[in-house]
Amino acid sequence: MIASFPFGWKEINTQAKSSDELQTIIPKYLIPGDIIGITSPAGNITLEEIRPAIQQMESWGLTINVGDSIGKRNFTFGGTDEERAEDFQKMLDNPSIRAVMCARGGYGFVRIVDQLNFDKFLKSPKWIIGFSDLTVLHSHLSNYGIASIHSKMCNSFPDDRSNAEPIQVETIFSIWKALTGDKMRYFARHNKKNRLGTAKGELIGGNLKTIESLAGSKSDLRTAGKLLFVEDTGEYLYSIDRMFWNLKRTGKLAQLNGLIIGGFKIKPDDPGEEFALSLYDIVLEKVKEYHYPVCFDFPVGHQKNNFALKCGIKHQVSVEQGLTTLKEL
Repeated sequence: MIASFPFGWKEINTQAKSSDELQTIIPKYLIPGDIIGITSPAGNITLEEIRPAIQQMESWGLTINVGDSIGKRNFTFGGTDEERAEDFQKMLDNPSIRAVMCARGGYGFVRIVDQLNFDKFLKSPKWIIGFSDLTVLHSHLSNYGIASIHSKMCNSFPDDRSNAEPIQVETIFSIWKALTGDKMRYFARHNKKNRLGTAKGELIGGNLKTIESLAGSKSDLRTAGKLLFVEDTGEYLYSIDRMFWNLKRTGKLAQLNGLIIGGFKIKPDDPGEEFALSLYDIVLEKVKEYHYPVCFDFPVGHQKNNFALKCGIKHQVSVEQGLTTLKEL
């Protein structure tokens, strides 16, 4: 059921809303024949590079609208800030486009998010799909109660589906399942560092470094009463420690209902500069005074087992002795 949106964008920006005051708006789920737009609001990518994704989505029965930013390049970006913002705005405003998939991450969405006008989007929300740098938009939309999909993007679709690993096929298909309304349910093997328990709440999160960078902005993530998942790649342990201190000192860890730690590709310490704590030590140190469940090694992040997650929708996480289960309610 799609909730109505009773207030304007400017109202929300000027009036702090608690998580209890916002009713989640779930965009319409897709059916064969619907149009999905592809745009690149961060790094550059060519049409040839997204062709496997186009072919896969067409096999699902979707019609593809390729944005103007595909094939453009301004240094590392998919065009200038103005070009990327204009392309994304077209995707937001076009009523025939029912979902928008970001072609790749990298860096760049924070440079254009404040240029975007969401007025038409708020009247007729659509699914926004992506991860990594697109955590900016997931966080931005979560403050307004709009659900979105954290998942792989076009640059992660295998070139040859017939030779793809099963985990690649499964994770790509999870995007289609999320877009068409399947209730999501995932499992993670037990980790002895897990903290057991069961909790419910809206699922929010994404790339940890990006979440840290949004602190204090109007895209800042509100975590009270929610299930937070985080992941990251290419960071030193000391940097990860600093990010978790940011979460703690900004109050983001204090009122959580549950914490889910996804994949972390950790950069090796420089010789003679080894950090004292492991990832497990870093996390558990920051949450030791709280009592919610904590799960490690969840299948989300910059890795092959990166499954689609519906941000903003209520889930239940059960961290048990043998298995962790995350299911959409």
